[in-house]
Amino acid sequence: MCSASGQRREQKASAPSPRGPRICEAPMPERARSAGCAGTAIELFCLAITFGSRDPVSQDGKLEMHSAPMRLGFPVKVVARPDLKSNDTRRWVNGPHLRTSLAYLDAIFDYLAQHNIRMYRMSSDLAPYATHPDMPQFHGMVKESAKELRAIGTKAKRLDLRLSFHPSQFVVLNSPDPSLTSKSVWDLRSQAEMLDLMELGPETVIVIHVGGLYGDREASRVRWVRTWEKLPAPVRRRLVLEHDDLRFSASDTLWINGQTGVPLIFDHQHFWCLNPEGLDLRETLAEMLRTWPTGIRPKVHFSSPRTELREFKRRDRKTRKTTAVKVAPTWTGHADFCHPFEFITFMKTVEGLVFDVMLEAKAKDLALIRLRPDLVRYAPDVATRFGLVREQAPALEREKEEVLTETPEAVDSPTS
Repeated sequence: MCSASGQRREQKASAPSPRGPRICEAPMPERARSAGCAGTAIELFCLAITFGSRDPVSQDGKLEMHSAPMRLGFPVKVVARPDLKSNDTRRWVNGPHLRTSLAYLDAIFDYLAQHNIRMYRMSSDLAPYATHPDMPQFHGMVKESAKELRAIGTKAKRLDLRLSFHPSQFVVLNSPDPSLTSKSVWDLRSQAEMLDLMELGPETVIVIHVGGLYGDREASRVRWVRTWEKLPAPVRRRLVLEHDDLRFSASDTLWINGQTGVPLIFDHQHFWCLNPEGLDLRETLAEMLRTWPTGIRPKVHFSSPRTELREFKRRDRKTRKTTAVKVAPTWTGHADFCHPFEFITFMKTVEGLVFDVMLEAKAKDLALIRLRPDLVRYAPDVATRFGLVREQAPALEREKEEVLTETPEAVDSPTS
């Protein structure tokens, strides 16, 4: 455990959490309806999985009896279905609107139900220009869409979908520029308002990073804490904090949690890329799980690093000659798919801890559909934790083959 953990627990014990009592007062999500299940793999899933994500979790973050299977999810883009848009991308002159984005989202929910995917990160651009300072004509679109937001929220609960937002890197709460911080708070308030109008429970969160270093790590962490203290209540109820791979480590976010009580997201790849304190992976994850309110299942991010060698053409400005340059991968880059052996090793390392997993692979839904049969094949004990059993293997393989091919002979030529 990191050396400051005892001090953090002592701080939390002596002062009430800024988030209030660690009690889940929201109602249990509705069970997924069998009518939403169709396709080769889905019938088996509907028989094998008991839905729900509110768990009895002990104080050490361990899974207790009768807990629902853990979820796998993916963010935003549906790669297998290019026709499914994640948000209204029209420019302002064409009158884009949240209502259009919600219609797109409704179609994505149908796709998720078809493939029994029960966790999804919505586009942070769901409400286009809703917080653009120079376009007041869009500022009221969230309230204007209250009816549609309530309807899509009802559908999410019916399908037992766990949703989230993850604003872009331009939303920062520790900027030394008050105007940038104020704009970021506005963005977060707008996203929290959408989730509230969708009438979703506290497990539906907004994930954010600490922000920039601005030449002084300590001052930047303190500024984040000071901004947290002034955040609107709807934002504080849903905000969770994630460490990153270049600036703020898991130790930094644990320190911020000790000052604020904000729940923390553990990111597997980020942890390996930036861990100057040499924290133990399992102990760090367990400590982060304890930062979540009782009864709300924590989330974890997982991705594999890129490993492929890339070759670029570079032209010398003086000689005008073109040469091929071989470029090694950077370990902060995300791979298209999640390596099953890496994922299995991680899950075995943290056996007994419970959380949902957002897969941040570039292939999005394809990575998830590929990973599930791999888990059943290579690690049935890990697969069981996600509600996957051996009897589902043939259906899972058929589902994968419907969207992916692994046989080079079946492809005329590579696309890249």
